Amino acid sequence: MGCKVDTLVERYDLRVPAQGYDSVDQYLVGRWTGADGRSADGYKSLTTWFNKQLLKRIYEDHDRDTMGLYLDQEYELITGEDDLRQDELAADLATYGLDIEDVQRELISWSTMRHHLKDCLDAEKETQSATTEWESDTVEMARERTEEKTRSVLTSLDTKGKIAEAERVDVDVEVKLGCPECSVRVPFESAIERGYVCETHSETESDDTLRERAQNGLSGIAVSYGFVEALQAMAVEEGLVFETLAGAPL
Repeated sequence: MGCKVDTLVERYDLRVPAQGYDSVDQYLVGRWTGADGRSADGYKSLTTWFNKQLLKRIYEDHDRDTMGLYLDQEYELITGEDDLRQDELAADLATYGLDIEDVQRELISWSTMRHHLKDCLDAEKETQSATTEWESDTVEMARERTEEKTRSVLTSLDTKGKIAEAERVDVDVEVKLGCPECSVRVPFESAIERGYVCETHSETESDDTLRERAQNGLSGIAVSYGFVEALQAMAVEEGLVFETLAGAPL
């Protein structure tokens, strides 16, 4: 039985809108490994690509405009945390017979993409030890450890009948960083790629203020207690020493 990615590809007859690829899986592996000659993409960008292809197909099935600009904007609203604008979009989608919550449930997480590439497709990617940063590796290792332990807990809960089919559910462990000045929260990976958590306050604060924040720790980090605990345990096992400053739980 295939994973959620396989199910969605078959259900919506998803195809790659570009020449040179025989299937979605071939495209995903080629882009992730860089085997097609271009710079390799990460889980996040591939997840975004897949979800937008899926959203476009859903819109086409309901005769809704799929113009790139509108699709990109609405995807950001569907996956974002702007409740007011999301409610407005939900009302608009309803006129096309679409329930925004149903659409959200169809979209995949980047951990599902990772599972599909590594476990379903057995794809392998060459490590880039020379350019790998230990900070990202540390968070990724802790995230994987938390996901692994969560899956073992779900197996136990399934066996005890506490959660029906718990062993089959998707587990999505995500670290989000929150701006200390406003409500902006972004995934850890996005902050690394962009170089900031909140564009507005990153630009308005002075270099001295930012330096002081860095010295005092990541005051805007928001992670679940379970993740912090796993991160600390992993750090001890790996011989790492660090200080974690956690905000409100997810």
